[in-house]
Amino acid sequence: MVRIAGAVRPRLARVARATRAMGPRLAALVRPAHPRTLRTWQYTAGAATAGLALAAGVVTTAGPWDANGQRTAERERAAAQERAGGTDHGRNSDTTAAAPRPAPSAASVLTGLGGATGTVNTKKAPASGKPLADVLAPLLDVPELGSAHTAAVVDVASGKRLYGSGADTALTPASTTKIATAVAALSALGADHRLTTRAALEPDTKELVLVGGGDPTLTAHEKADGWASLRTLAVDTAAALKKRGVREITLSYDTTLYAGPSIHPIGVNDNLAPVSALMADEGRTDDSASGPATRVADPAADAARKFAGFLKDAGVRTTAPGPSKATGRSTTLATVSSPPLSALVERMLTNSDNDIAEALARQTALASGGRASFEGGAAAIASRLNKLGLPMSGASFHDGSGLNRNDRLTADLLTALLVQAGSPAHPDLRPVLTGLPVAGFTGTLSARYTDGAAGVVRAKTGTLTGVNTLAGTVVDQDGRLLAFAFLATNTTSPLDAQAALDRTATALAGCGCS
Repeated sequence: MVRIAGAVRPRLARVARATRAMGPRLAALVRPAHPRTLRTWQYTAGAATAGLALAAGVVTTAGPWDANGQRTAERERAAAQERAGGTDHGRNSDTTAAAPRPAPSAASVLTGLGGATGTVNTKKAPASGKPLADVLAPLLDVPELGSAHTAAVVDVASGKRLYGSGADTALTPASTTKIATAVAALSALGADHRLTTRAALEPDTKELVLVGGGDPTLTAHEKADGWASLRTLAVDTAAALKKRGVREITLSYDTTLYAGPSIHPIGVNDNLAPVSALMADEGRTDDSASGPATRVADPAADAARKFAGFLKDAGVRTTAPGPSKATGRSTTLATVSSPPLSALVERMLTNSDNDIAEALARQTALASGGRASFEGGAAAIASRLNKLGLPMSGASFHDGSGLNRNDRLTADLLTALLVQAGSPAHPDLRPVLTGLPVAGFTGTLSARYTDGAAGVVRAKTGTLTGVNTLAGTVVDQDGRLLAFAFLATNTTSPLDAQAALDRTATALAGCGCS
């Protein structure tokens, strides 16, 4: 019997109430269309119940599991909504009204998290008794996964590797690189670290300087939804200026926290804004918060113009803003800070957010005394992982997001990162697990596993042309929390490759292997 930490019990009670409220809808969803056909979601239901409870117990050893409830399936009321749509790494990859219909196994996810319902078939499927290699090898050795593929599976509790195929061979990891970025940033800065944007007044020139702190989640939207608000910063700054009798002022902005080129080696791209220490809403030109979007050419100038507009609305007129640098003699008039780094990491992993990834790489460099550039961030990530004693043979970092095709990681390293995140010795790394997209429910997995191990697989996706990767956690039929990493290169169809990886992860979740 897994003991759930006291801090989690109130959330589980809320889940139970939500589950009971769903009763009839859940009952309808768990009825298979063809009663004689055992579908994958039925096979994995037992693992969802016993396994997610185990997963909760593992990560609460040193702190609350999924402390803000952001990553749990019940946040979207699971099977209470029927939706369609969504794509991996496309449009808005967050869990929104465009997300796909939740898989029928959602109810068992809720039960596994503490809900109570008698309408869900949670009977454990019989163990296959096969060696794990006999289950996984045929699924990985398929044309859909290209000319080279590697894999590793590790028991999180013991750290023992249960399966490996080329596990120490380094391949292009694509966005699974973000797992490494997350571990490095959390270990360097701590889960409670916040990124602060400030407005500073120069004593001699009477110039107001908007100083970027490297927060890509700073928002100019009217509803900040818990993120740092540029509007709030302007209102507070205007109030401080008015107290000084100032209603008109010269405005400039400071981006000197970061160094080096702002454009990624891949060039201008809808998946990443020019990297700047000052930006609002990741430089997006629409109202999206994730996925590809057209970006402004100069995020800092764009943010400063919006700040000037908000100051004018608050009764303070400014000049047209230009670049500058705040001196050590300036007085800070107002600040706004991001949510804790734990929340930024979760958003980065769930949505595969490249802007946050590159910001966290630079923040890791700054915390390590390095240069806050693409190269400096990559070097800092490698250095931090080395200090953690992780298997770095063959690893090579060139950015924080995984957009660089020269990045190299091994399946051994990816699973080691996940095991480290589940270790009681590293509670600050827990957001790496809670931020992983939930199969069939959130982020870049929201449109996948709708007829597979939905709610059971939690994994980071990776997609580049000819590269498909998947790394995360599952709970098998024996109740073990397993970390896995599958990397494939020279793939010819991203959709076929994704389907092959998903079949493999589903088989792992449904396996009671010897």
